[in-house]
Amino acid sequence: MIQESAKTILIIEDDATTRNLYLRGLEAEGFNVIDAENGVVGIEKAQTYLPDLVICDIVMPDMDGYDVLRTMHKDPVTAIIPFIFLTGSDHLADVRKGMELGADDYLTKPSTLEQLLKAIAIRWEKQSLLHRWYATKSHQMPESEPPNTTPSVTSESIFPAIRHLKEVFDYIEANYDRGITLSNVAEAVGYSSAYLTSRVRDKTGHTVNGWIVKRRMAAACLLLKDSDQTIEQIATALGYQNACHFSRQFRQHHGIPPKTWRKKHELSQVFSHEKPQRENYAPLGRG
Repeated sequence: MIQESAKTILIIEDDATTRNLYLRGLEAEGFNVIDAENGVVGIEKAQTYLPDLVICDIVMPDMDGYDVLRTMHKDPVTAIIPFIFLTGSDHLADVRKGMELGADDYLTKPSTLEQLLKAIAIRWEKQSLLHRWYATKSHQMPESEPPNTTPSVTSESIFPAIRHLKEVFDYIEANYDRGITLSNVAEAVGYSSAYLTSRVRDKTGHTVNGWIVKRRMAAACLLLKDSDQTIEQIATALGYQNACHFSRQFRQHHGIPPKTWRKKHELSQVFSHEKPQRENYAPLGRG
């Protein structure tokens, strides 16, 4: 049994019976569950609630699951949310298409609750491993920068040293503060978005948009720590359209809002610089 009461899952499924079945089952396991009856509503709820995971049917009217995933990946706010496809088709071509678009897993209906829970657990285990890897890399960043300069980190401290993906990571490094997305990177390196997504995921376990967000979040932490810029100024410096957009993505990535992160770091700096006062005792005289 999985107990993840803090986790929120969004289920996008047009069939009410299936949707309610998974909703009740996941709620019984302690998850916070949001449901949507179609892709359009699902995207709106993903942007509003920023769930920890999306489970989405493929065959739906008006907007199918593939279009839902494409739309979510175009928006940096929702691009890094883990995504599991749910469908009645087990054709290899359908599975491959979903993976090329950047899906994290693929379950065929009918699936038992146990199968769904196992897929969820595997996805979050992989995500946790990536977060730990990134946290280790983050500790290698410079502690401080000269006054009145923009803090920076090296590309080597963020991106893995994979020769075949150097061009991809170099482009992200040079343009992460300009609001770039997967399509911009794919165009720059001469691949289709689907192929590039598959290639980067196979080599790194993460999406192109995920790497863009990681680079922005690394820069955000340094700006919050080593500058007095406002949240609005930092958001603009990192290519976000507005501070709300930046704050939501920062909270999703780090678990707390940027203002809270800054305050916690300031407090830790204060405590780390405090030194115990030495007591000055006069030597005891001899009687």
